[in-house]
This record gives sequence, C-alpha cells and structure tokens, in this order.
Amino acid sequence: MEHRLKYGAVAPEGVQALLGIESYVRQSGLEPGLLHLVKTRASQVNRCAYCIDMHTKDARAGGETEQRIYALSAWRETPFFTERERAALAWTEAITLISHGSVPEALYDEARRSFSEKELVDLTLGLIAINGWNRLAIAFRSVPGTYQPMKRSETRA
Repeated sequence: MEHRLKYGAVAPEGVQALLGIESYVRQSGLEPGLLHLVKTRASQVNRCAYCIDMHTKDARAGGETEQRIYALSAWRETPFFTERERAALAWTEAITLISHGSVPEALYDEARRSFSEKELVDLTLGLIAINGWNRLAIAFRSVPGTYQPMKRSETRA
C-alpha cells in the first residue's frame, strides 16, 4: 500500500479544526481509557489499519491490558468490560454504523443509564472525530506501523 497524500500538509486548517474537537473531548472529563477503547473499536469497525495501530498503542501506553485490547472486537462475548464501557462500545458501534439505521431507543436508554447528557454528547463528539480521522486515513492510505505513542506524562493538542 502506498500513501496517497499528506492531508495535514495539504489542508492544515481542516486538520486543526478536527484536532479542536479532539482537544475538547480530551478535556471533557471522559476517562482516557474509555476514549482509547471507543477510538479503537470505531477504527476496527471502519477497518482503518492506521488508526487501529495508533489507538491500540495509545491504549497500551495508557495502561490498558493486552487481554482487553485483543478481545475488543468481541467485547459482547467477554467479561472484561464494565457496564459503562459496554454502553460506550454499543454506542460507538451504533454511531459508527449510523447509515445502517437510527440509534434504537433501547440503546439510547442504556447509554443514558451510564452517561450524563453532557457525557453522552461529549462521547458522540469523540466518535464524530474518530470516524472523521478514519475516513481521512483510509481515503489517503495512511500507512500503519510508524506511530509512536506519547509517554503518559506528555499531552497532545
């Protein structure tokens, strides 16, 4: 696979706008580990190799276990995830696959039991961002394997 173009160099203002959403979500109060899980799961659903590579590395750097990362694509069949994480993963799949149909009322009710209104909006904004990144990386063939996570003490914009 050959990288098509460096979208960040071609449209830096657009990438900065998407980074603005990312920055907001990171500062929203949602748990970083939860965000790593949903970013990884959305990237799996979208089959974005670059983002799967990135977010599994970030998850491990953030203290996530190998077992949970490996089981993420089959999260429903494992006992490794909390009720809140399960609600977030179900919400992730529904939002990522929104073209397959609306979000069912039962799923919304499940998410609301685990998340406040603001948390659910913030989670959805995070999902909008990762789905956007997935589409950029897939369309322009970002090559996986070179991404290195920041150390826990470092922060991203």
